[in-house]
Amino acid sequence: MKFLAVLVLASTTLSAATYVGSQKCQTCHPDTYARWSKTRMANVIRDPKLHPEAVAGDFSKPNLLVTFKLSDVSFMYGDKWKQRYLYKKGDDYFVYPVQWDVTNKVWRAYKPAKGTDWWTNIYPDDQAQRPTGPLCDGCHSVNYNISNHSVTEWNVGCEKCHGPGSDHIAKPARTNVVNPARLDTTRANDVCLQCHTQGQPLKNPQADGRHYDWPVGYTAGDKLSDYWKLEEHKLGETSFTHFPDGTAHKNRMQGNDFVQSQMYLHGIKCSACHDVHGTANNADLIRASSTLCLSCHTRVDPAAHSHHNAGSTGAECVGCHMPKIEQTIADVNVRAHTFKANLVGCVACHKDKKTDWAKENLAKWPNFSAWRFE
Repeated sequence: MKFLAVLVLASTTLSAATYVGSQKCQTCHPDTYARWSKTRMANVIRDPKLHPEAVAGDFSKPNLLVTFKLSDVSFMYGDKWKQRYLYKKGDDYFVYPVQWDVTNKVWRAYKPAKGTDWWTNIYPDDQAQRPTGPLCDGCHSVNYNISNHSVTEWNVGCEKCHGPGSDHIAKPARTNVVNPARLDTTRANDVCLQCHTQGQPLKNPQADGRHYDWPVGYTAGDKLSDYWKLEEHKLGETSFTHFPDGTAHKNRMQGNDFVQSQMYLHGIKCSACHDVHGTANNADLIRASSTLCLSCHTRVDPAAHSHHNAGSTGAECVGCHMPKIEQTIADVNVRAHTFKANLVGCVACHKDKKTDWAKENLAKWPNFSAWRFE
């Protein structure tokens, strides 16, 4: 009973706390803040006037797709795969109908087509009538207010994952801040899944009459399924969001993948592989991908297991178990997170082959059943 009382008290205290912004955390956590401040989490939304070095798009010469000047841009979104450009109208932001393909260094049109994302059948087929508040900003800010469209701060700040911090700032204690490392595995992973999944709020539209594409009302430490449902899929069908086997077909669905995995089933947390406070490795991995998997899967011989030469790309764990098959822009894909090999992953590397070729060759492997790849 004492333990339950402590939990209730901590929950009540935290729910009464207010958001204060990441700068307040720097005083006591300077090293962690310094690492985090360099991550993409901390820099997904930037003002080109304050950060001209972050402009990826080529505004130096005319392009028919680019109908605005850089000086018209309020915010830029992204810089790794693509960069989109936002402008303010009233108290909302909107995305210009063009984006910069960072990999291929070209401008591409941007306007999600009807029948793709679920919300395209609700919002007008016009970027100027698709505000980022209900469609994007809840994941690119801290404490987005659906009533007045204000935020405590832009970007994925400390309180996005640790909850409102006023009480903790006033009197630092374990009981008045959320630490995902001390949450149960479901709630710990929910902190990441709040933004790294495709789905819909359980309640839509919200009180303001608008439909939202992020889990309105969720706070770190809550149970995400009380606010959010994942995108549905029928096995055997290819859709805008999924491959036939249920693997995600598009970006920002790492969580949709992960909850299907044996990793999730066995209580592995996202933080077992990623440190969102920042590392020197790609995707903020705690170790380089070539060694990370083998630090747990110690009895696996990559060459024998994969039937690829030792040291080759095909012998890397992520080559088959996290293939780059989920589209983020044009021909640029990101890695799947189901951790199960599939035929699409084979031809993602063997680009001159078809899935029938992959299935035929896999059938010759003594340690694999072709039924796993149906």
